[in-house]
Formats: sequence, C-alpha cells, structure tokens
Amino acid sequence: MGTMRFTLPANLGAEAARELRRTYVTGGPDNFPLPTETTIKSGELIIRRPVEDSGYVAVPWDFASLGRLLSSSGTLIERTEPYWLRLELVRGKLHLLRSLAAEGQERGRLFLPGVLVDQIDHLTRDFTHIVHQAPSPQTEKQAQVLLERAYQAAEQLVLLRADERLGIRHQRLGPLDALMGCRLGSAALVPEQAAIVARTFNSVQLRMTWKEVEPTESNYLWDAYDAHLEWAEKQGLAVTAGPLIEFAPASLPDWLWLWERDLSSVATFMCDYVATALRRYAGRIRTWQLTAASNCGNVLALGEDEREYLTIRLMQLARKLDPNIELIIGIAQPWGEYMAQEDYTYSPVIFADTLVRSGLDLAAIDLEVTPGFWPRGSYCRDLMEVTRLFELYRSLHVPLRLTLGYPAAAMPDPEADPERALDAGHWHGGFTATVQAEWAAAVTTLALSDDAVRGIHWVHLSDAQPHQFPHSGLFDNQNRPRPILNQFLSLRQLHLR
Repeated sequence: MGTMRFTLPANLGAEAARELRRTYVTGGPDNFPLPTETTIKSGELIIRRPVEDSGYVAVPWDFASLGRLLSSSGTLIERTEPYWLRLELVRGKLHLLRSLAAEGQERGRLFLPGVLVDQIDHLTRDFTHIVHQAPSPQTEKQAQVLLERAYQAAEQLVLLRADERLGIRHQRLGPLDALMGCRLGSAALVPEQAAIVARTFNSVQLRMTWKEVEPTESNYLWDAYDAHLEWAEKQGLAVTAGPLIEFAPASLPDWLWLWERDLSSVATFMCDYVATALRRYAGRIRTWQLTAASNCGNVLALGEDEREYLTIRLMQLARKLDPNIELIIGIAQPWGEYMAQEDYTYSPVIFADTLVRSGLDLAAIDLEVTPGFWPRGSYCRDLMEVTRLFELYRSLHVPLRLTLGYPAAAMPDPEADPERALDAGHWHGGFTATVQAEWAAAVTTLALSDDAVRGIHWVHLSDAQPHQFPHSGLFDNQNRPRPILNQFLSLRQLHLR
C-alpha cells in the first residue's frame, strides 16, 4: 500500500475538508485514476493507494475567481516527509503552463503577447522565491495567490491558442463543416423552440431512449421521433440518432431488469431493439450513436468485459445491417473519475481504443463532457484540462464528437434524473444561466479549434420536460430561452457553414 502525506492550510474550512476527501492519485501507463483512500488527520491529507509508485494528485480546490476546480500536482514520489499541498498544486500547474507555451513557440504556431510572457516569467520567479520557505500563514497566502495567477494565465493561453488555431483553419478551409446542435427527446417541439433551434444550429441528435421507445416488450413508440425527423429534414438539418443503448438505469426499460445477470437474453433484447431502429430509419438516418457509458455504466450486474462484448456485438450487428452506416460509441466520464472509487481493468481511453481496434470502422468517439454532476458526470476543471482531454482522445486517430452540458441553476430540479446531483465543483461564478453560456462558448471554441472534433451536441433542449442533467436545458423550466442560445448562434455565424 503506497502512502503520500500533505500539509494542509491551517484555516481549512469544513466544506473544503469534505471536498478534499475526494482527492485521488493518477498513475500507471495512461495516467488515469487509481483506487484511492483519503483521510484528513492532524492537519494532514493522507492518501493511500494499492501501488507504491510515483503519480499525480488530483485535488478539489477553491479559487476566488475561477470556481471550485479539480487541480493537479506534478509527479510526486512517495516519501516520509509530508508535501506542502498548495505549493505542489502551483508546481503542477506551472509545469503544464510553461510546457504548453514552449510547445507552441517551438513549433512556430503560437505568438504569445508580451504581457503573457511576462506573467509566466513572473510566476516562475515568484514560485522559486517561496519554494524554499516553510509553510506559514504568509507563505500560504502567497502560494494561493500564485495558484490563482497560474490558472488565470493558463486560461488566457488556452483561449489564445484556440483563436490562433481557428484562424489557421479558416484560412485553409473557410467556414468549418463541423456539426453543432442539441439532443431532442420524445417531447414535441413547440413552434417558438423549433424556430430558434433551426436558426441556431445545423444539426440535431434524436435521443431514442430505449425505455421510452419500448416501454413494454415489443411495443414500440416511434411517433415523436418520426415527427422530429420529418421536421429536421424540412429544415435541412443534419441528423444523428442515439444513443440507442445507454448503460444507465433511467434509460433502460423496466422489463429488461427481469433478465438481470442473463447476458445472453440481455444481448438478444438489445440487438432486437437496435435492429428495429436501424431498419425503421434505413435510408433516412445514416449516423447512429449506438451506445453511451458502456465504459463505466454499472447496470444489470454487467462487468467491464460484458459491457465491452455487448458494445462490439451491437457494432457488428449494425455493420451487417448496413455496411455504409456511420457508427459512434459514447464514452462517459472521459477523465475516468469512477476508477478512483473501485478497481477497473480498462481506463476510458483504453476501453475506447479496444473498440477502435475491433476493426468495425467507427465514425467517431463521443465524449460526454458534463462537469458539475455526480455520480454521472465529471468534476469541474479549467479550460487547459479540457483541451488536454481532447488531445488525449485524438491520439486514437478517430474523429471526436462531444456531448456537452453545464447547469444553469443550483436548486432542486424535479424533472431531472434523481441519480445525477450537482456535487462536483463549479466553474467561475457557479451555476447560473450566464456562467452556463460562458462555459459553453469557451468549450465550444476550444472544440472548433481542434480539427479532430467533428460535432458538438448539447445534452437536452428544455428543462420543462423530463431530462437527464439538472438545469442544463437550452430553455428553462418555463420554456424560456437561456443566454446560451445566443452564444451558440454567434459561434455558428462566426465559424460554421
């Protein structure tokens, strides 16, 4: 059992201490979370994990202007002397900041304004100044200020790099051909919503939730999706359908649970549903997201290997029914936080790589980037970590799609999936409609600047109908449009065909 110890700030509050218990270590060949046991005792954060090796420590941390974010140290070795936690977080961020700046300049692809160059130099100098000092109220305050400055500089750098990349892409391609849209469920579109969606987006995704489509065995309800498809075709919108099979309790039909632990029967029912959907819309819908969360969805007592088997079997079926179909597989919690809670064999990127290597020619991997939600979601991170996530998955050499979501409010949401709580940090000013719009604009800009990302879809349309993620609709629970729609419209006009 490996152990690391960290000296905590003396004035740590109860809520901050509660969040720190979610700290985990990342390591191994692909630097994903390891099962981690975290305790706080006598002013120290004590971390235990099953291996004795170096690793990064991922720590929830409060920032005055940037929110409550998952921060990360640099690589740390095990030692008897405790680390100074706040200083190690500064060291980790400063290393990433300097590396990204140097990489861009070495390749001649990034011009850094003098102000930003000076900020990075001053950060390095100030860090060197305090690194040899012992923790004290004064040095703790200095370290926190330094950490805030490092994160602010990182955000500036990432957005600057995205703007330069977008400029290069536009010079080469003109308007981009990426898809931008939202998911539509079984609820009907009211005329005002339909007009706004058609004006704002160039794509929609028909989320054919199995539980809603086949509420009783062999009894299919397609009318809502038929209406959505007919409307989208008239508007000239690109259409994606799915996910057809989402490995989440609220998305599977109630009657399927009678067959829990019967893998053969579960596979048969899943294949029947997928085949029925593909045959019904053959010739009209070419792009399908077959699954979501098969990398981590603990449902029906299915293990990792069984979920992987089902995913590949569904891919094989779809390819047999239509050799020209475009297949997408969804990865939930793409940073792999679920791996810190229990032992998994495959990290999410290895799980995705296994599917890519199955030889069934995936059109894209869909990454579900939904910060702030727990347990199905991700802890909030800064923009540098978001762009690093895209770079990690683009190493699979398969196009990426994104499913994005961020809450616009913090109060209870009776129409949302009760298993998804707002309990994983917050970005900038918290959960407001304004912050939702700002987060969506920033992450979408990063995505459009990355030529591996081919499509972006928001998690759902309106909070007035049953939905998965609390307070995340483009329209609120009174069907009033939120500011996020103006951001998407502006981005479409600036960047897309």
